[in-house]
Amino acid sequence: APVSDISFLLDEVLQYPRHCSLLGYTPTTCGPDIISAVIQESARFAEHEIAPLSAVADQEGCTYVGPNEVKTPTGFKEAYKKYVEGGWVGLSFPTIYGGQGLPNSLSLLQAELLGTACQPWTSYTSLSKGAARTLLTHASESVQELFLPNLISGAWTGTMCLTESQCGSDLNQVRTRADLQEDGCYSINGTKIFISCAEHDLTDNIVHLVLARIPGGPSGTKGLSLFVVPKFDVKYNGQMSSTVNGVSISRLEDKMGYHGTPTCEVIFENARGYLVGTEHSGMANMFTFMNTARIGSAMQGVNAAEKSYQNALDYSKSRRAFRSATGVKSPDHEADMLIVHPDIRKMLLTQKAFSEGGRAMIYSCALIGDKMICALDRGEVDSMTKYDAELGFLTPILKGFLTERGIEAANIGIQIYGGHGYIRGNKQEQILRDVRISAIWEGTTGIQALDFLRRKVFGKGLKNFEAIDAHCNSIRASARELSIAGCSGSVRNHSDILGRKAEEWAEVTRRVSHAVRSDPNSLGASSVDYLMYAGYITLAQQWLEMEAVATAALLRNDLPSTSRSFYESKILVSKFVFSNILPRTEHLKVSMVAPVDHVMGLDIGHFSSDY
Repeated sequence: APVSDISFLLDEVLQYPRHCSLLGYTPTTCGPDIISAVIQESARFAEHEIAPLSAVADQEGCTYVGPNEVKTPTGFKEAYKKYVEGGWVGLSFPTIYGGQGLPNSLSLLQAELLGTACQPWTSYTSLSKGAARTLLTHASESVQELFLPNLISGAWTGTMCLTESQCGSDLNQVRTRADLQEDGCYSINGTKIFISCAEHDLTDNIVHLVLARIPGGPSGTKGLSLFVVPKFDVKYNGQMSSTVNGVSISRLEDKMGYHGTPTCEVIFENARGYLVGTEHSGMANMFTFMNTARIGSAMQGVNAAEKSYQNALDYSKSRRAFRSATGVKSPDHEADMLIVHPDIRKMLLTQKAFSEGGRAMIYSCALIGDKMICALDRGEVDSMTKYDAELGFLTPILKGFLTERGIEAANIGIQIYGGHGYIRGNKQEQILRDVRISAIWEGTTGIQALDFLRRKVFGKGLKNFEAIDAHCNSIRASARELSIAGCSGSVRNHSDILGRKAEEWAEVTRRVSHAVRSDPNSLGASSVDYLMYAGYITLAQQWLEMEAVATAALLRNDLPSTSRSFYESKILVSKFVFSNILPRTEHLKVSMVAPVDHVMGLDIGHFSSDY
């Protein structure tokens, strides 16, 4: 587990203990000792309990037994029991419902460690936390009392039910129906597909959060409402009913990867549902869950990059081929290690840049999330709105960019292994199969890019650059501070490069705006390139901050050699990012404003090869 890198980020880059203090925690409620204990124990649990499940999950998968029975891979149930007994599900939830009340960022940190060990297993717990967070934010007190204690304890798990056969990302087409009953509850009828963890043997009850349409409401997404639909209904004394609540599973999907998580078609037939929030506020309420899931998907990308990098690094130091271009490095062997060759090093450095830089991107956003939750709890509406806007701006960058880079890193991992990477027993190809879904679910990369450009950048109009200018000015200000305070020529140089990139970002946005005003198709044609461009600049920003901290640390005289080596590696990887990764933006800034008629000019009939 990358404990050293996590500790470096928390303690030195993000000043996490100070962050917790500003949230209102004391050294005894969330101080350095508690933070360290969570990291160390989570790493131990991930390595010893969860990592061994990865290969089993892929080989066995989940087994459909019947409409209300699915068997998870060997070991999943036992590991989940230990996780619940440790009180980990409620780590960051209020004590009033049985949680431990620690910052949500600590829970996200733990999810990274567990996800790198076995991502499919982690999905069960991550979905439950997302469901609980949504109910905590939007549900009435009576609904919270019915479901939150068991979700937060881990006695029950949760799911998110959006997709239907006729609609994925376009939720305007949702047909699942909710009819009001005399007792104030609703009868839910419809079919949802691609629902993760909708049936399993880890817990006795499963709580589904379902988007459905109340008859007579507005059309499109404005008419959607959100409901809690338990597999077994719950009585008002908290006791679970003995009969199934009209929820059944008709099939499990046969997937490319992610075999340890059941992907279900769920049928609701007169299922009893409880309204979350108010009627027709379903999309707004579900976005709490969706944004949690999107950051979780971004973390999947980081997890894949980290795991593939660890495997590839070990392999590149044990596998030998050819001699180094600068002379023999291992005279006692027939060939030198793979890692001495420049091409292998470039691939390893790319993986390292994405995994460690991506971790920094997510952790930085997690701290913003903490501040938003704290402001909400304190009733500080203006602050909450500010942090929510910051998080909303950054979330599509994280989700869209880091999932794609995780896929790239996993693919690189196979390449480093050569032919052995293509062999299932060497476990590299599983990482790619498992992470591939991350760029699809919770909104494809294209959907994230459209959301980012249309709603976050141009949300106030194609001629309003307030949001992007504020963001770019913030990057420039940060770069300027680091340039002035920079204790090395490299930090100052990289600060200047980043500052110029921020200026360029603002200018490129205006060029995209002009193109979209000339042809609306330009928005869709440019959006993914624009999102990736934003992602590379955000990645470089995080690496610059880490480089600055590492450079300052090396000025100390009392550093042990291991720490000195760690800091030196941070500086060298940052140099690689600025010289080899950030220049990818040069291509993107051209392609995002390329003539749109080169994309849209080809007649549909000409796409066929059968002329």
